[in-house]
Amino acid sequence: MKVLVINAGSSSLKYQLMDPETGKVFAKGLCERIGLDGKFTYKPQVEGKETIKAADVAMPTHSEAIQTVLNALVDPQNGVISSMKEIDAVGHRVVHGGETFASSVLINDEVLKAVEDCTPLAPLHNPANIIGIEACRKALGDDVPQVAVFDTAFHQTMPEHAYLYSIPYKYYENDKLRRYGFHGTSHRYVTLRAAELLGKDPKDLKIVSCHLGNGSSLAAVDGGKCVDTSMGLTPLAGLPMGTRAGDMDVGVIEYVVNKYDRSISSVMEGLNKRSGMMGLSGVSSDFRDLEAAAAKGHHRSAIALRIFEYRVHKMIAEYAAAMNGVDVVIFTAGVGENAPSTRAHILEGLEFMGITCDEEKNNTRGEERIISKDGAPVTVMVIPTNEELMIAQDTLSIVEENKNK
Repeated sequence: MKVLVINAGSSSLKYQLMDPETGKVFAKGLCERIGLDGKFTYKPQVEGKETIKAADVAMPTHSEAIQTVLNALVDPQNGVISSMKEIDAVGHRVVHGGETFASSVLINDEVLKAVEDCTPLAPLHNPANIIGIEACRKALGDDVPQVAVFDTAFHQTMPEHAYLYSIPYKYYENDKLRRYGFHGTSHRYVTLRAAELLGKDPKDLKIVSCHLGNGSSLAAVDGGKCVDTSMGLTPLAGLPMGTRAGDMDVGVIEYVVNKYDRSISSVMEGLNKRSGMMGLSGVSSDFRDLEAAAAKGHHRSAIALRIFEYRVHKMIAEYAAAMNGVDVVIFTAGVGENAPSTRAHILEGLEFMGITCDEEKNNTRGEERIISKDGAPVTVMVIPTNEELMIAQDTLSIVEENKNK
């Protein structure tokens, strides 16, 4: 089976064509600056086929972007399939499913309407996801099944005491304001993969999953189910990130609005796009740049990294407490997979919980590996995330399930 995985952003679209049963990727790439001066990248993973990088591609909307992707996939010279009929299904990453969706679903008009109803909870993301779905429908026709895989779905197992905010209850009743969490597809993939690598049943493990990148979140996964996560109603909550502030006293917003005569919207934009590592360091949102600057004695870069590491360090202990224990700690995503020093600093001092870091084992980037000391009571692992494979596997499962109905 060949599944086209689509991750549509407001002005971008990532894609992969893959076999969910083997994990084989046939082609992948990216459409950027949709609606502007479109940029297109196509990377066939088949011998003898050439990578295409093109600028100024006419992509005024996501419909043209999808068509550009399909044209590349069937291109006589560098394509990896002979016709669009070889695409058996499409799996879409959808950011917000609210309380409506606790698992992936086959897309129909009713599902699309429910995704649209969640737009107030994710105004930047859900509209782009809907456009991507409709563009695929238009290009491939209604006969090709499409599946929605939600970032929020994995976290729908959280208990009330973990997801409710301590604000007047009417805001939950009327507006569904609560903690939802994101990165769910990544957290689900790495926790299942950890269990597989350890030869354990997920139901027998208490796992703290650390998805650390430009966007970062932790999840407490007890017996295969999420019981807490650090992002909230929006991805702004939790850890400080590349450009996001993370958790803070909301009184800061009122102070800045009043003193500097700013609108709430402009302050929120700053908290999302000019805070976190960028705001603290004044150098960059990229952790690699901060490490380089800190090595040259740049104090603000060093303290930005320290704040990030300190917050992750504390949260690992917090989530172990939420589960009354921990068996496995996982590092994943760009920083989690590729920053040995950051991992070491985060883990330092957690030995009292049985959490250790072996210096030699930790000297690894981008590969599956146990980095805790031999015989340690808690297994610490690096597991590269693969959200696309998780989306493709969900798509296969949902399509097969609906075939049998």
